[in-house]
Amino acid sequence: MEYLVSQAEMKQYDKNTIEYYKVPSVVLMERAALVTVEAIRKEKGDGNFRVLVVSGCGNNGGDGLAVGRLFMLQGCKVEFVLLGKEEKCSEETALQLAIVKQYGNEIYDRIPEAEYDIVIDAIFGIGLSRAVEGIFKEAIGEINRKNTYVCAVDIPSGIHGDSGQVMGCAVQADLTVTYGFRKLGHCFYPGATYCGKIICGQMGIDDKSFLGQMPFYYTYTGLADVKLPVRKADGNKGTFGKVLVVAGNETMCGAALMAAKSVFRVGAGMVRVVTSAANRELLQQALPEAMITAYDNFCLKKTETEEMCDIEKVTEKFEAEFEKALNWADCILIGPGIGTGPIAKWLLHSCLQKSTLPMVMDADALNLLAEESEAIDTNNWHSATTGENSTDGRKIILTPHMGEFARLFGCSVAEAKKNLLRYPKQLADKTGCIIVCKDARTVVALPDEEEQYINTSGNAGMATAGSGDVLAGVITGLLAQGIEVSQAAISGVYLHGLAGDEAAARLGERSMMATDIIEQLTELLRNG
Repeated sequence: MEYLVSQAEMKQYDKNTIEYYKVPSVVLMERAALVTVEAIRKEKGDGNFRVLVVSGCGNNGGDGLAVGRLFMLQGCKVEFVLLGKEEKCSEETALQLAIVKQYGNEIYDRIPEAEYDIVIDAIFGIGLSRAVEGIFKEAIGEINRKNTYVCAVDIPSGIHGDSGQVMGCAVQADLTVTYGFRKLGHCFYPGATYCGKIICGQMGIDDKSFLGQMPFYYTYTGLADVKLPVRKADGNKGTFGKVLVVAGNETMCGAALMAAKSVFRVGAGMVRVVTSAANRELLQQALPEAMITAYDNFCLKKTETEEMCDIEKVTEKFEAEFEKALNWADCILIGPGIGTGPIAKWLLHSCLQKSTLPMVMDADALNLLAEESEAIDTNNWHSATTGENSTDGRKIILTPHMGEFARLFGCSVAEAKKNLLRYPKQLADKTGCIIVCKDARTVVALPDEEEQYINTSGNAGMATAGSGDVLAGVITGLLAQGIEVSQAAISGVYLHGLAGDEAAARLGERSMMATDIIEQLTELLRNG
């Protein structure tokens, strides 16, 4: 597990280290410079490079000046640029500037017309809060036009330290060296693209600097982080969980197949698929391990009472079959490819009202929920998602992509993307459900808990039809085996992304399909 820190958190941890542990700020700056030079040397080798340092007046600029001085002392030809007036420099940066001058270096106020092997970007750090303008914008443009190897100090200048957004313009770095912890802006797009390769070095601020103020955000970094259920040697198929997968109308058999197969691949013992009768033959051929409870268009009937004359209801026969399936299962996955018609609505309402089982709601189940959400008062969201007959302890995981999330939350997709660290948490608290908000960086938010998981596995090749069905199956398969519901969501998201990375490495992002993710799950879990 790795913490990802915000601007405010890093500022506090820096302050704690200086004030509580009595480590002078200039010492931290020197150590940051050493880490940066070592990282660049590891990437570029031991040559006598021509280096350009472009610094601002804040402490990030002081880090850059120290980096340049260390390269100079190693025999490199270094030129220094300070953007802004010297009198505006922070105390530490003013000291670094004085040291550089004492060594006889000239300080330029603009980037020289020359060629360099390495450019050190130290204009802005993670504290940037407004759009880049004036001489700073010009300098960033010049750095990008030089087409030279660029190392950003802490974060590429122009990238917001929390959101990863471009603040008008930003340096395109080949390498970003950051300190202590990766920042949120390194992980979210487009900032992640501007960072290039990220190296996080230790310069004196670690978890001791928290002083009890733990970061709110974290990510997984290896398969060892994944909380997999124990595989009991004396277990049987019932031991490892019975999953009811409600998926696939007559035009969406693939959704049912991928979801159910993913449930099996992560270790669940038994799967029953509730689906359209049109899918029975294909499912029996492609996934003979699954049991099937099928419905067709004739399972609906019109009610005859005057007040409900236009409402379609399920026949008593299918209602009894479905209740039997609910009573058989240990957990439920509902939504992939079920559509939003009368049968889908009945299936969703039955799962909510006639069962208290843990449940994963995906795809069309979320669209149906969103249709009704406007009529649901905030105070009644819990009863709407858990059902009238359930207990307060029922666990539900919602897995919306950004469009589905926007409909559930009642905002635009652009607003949802802009508030990816706020809105999922708000929806989790409002609904009492775990929210798996799927994007290039998926966020998992838990109700009534401050910590949020940000997923950093996965790649653009996973933006393909069926990938969400696979994720829903992975999460439900883990849930069926008895691990804690939040861990099923978080481990499922990370494992799904990791399998996607393996598929991309084998096939390339352009060519991979959702079924390739399922196949790579086999390799991951076998080797893990």
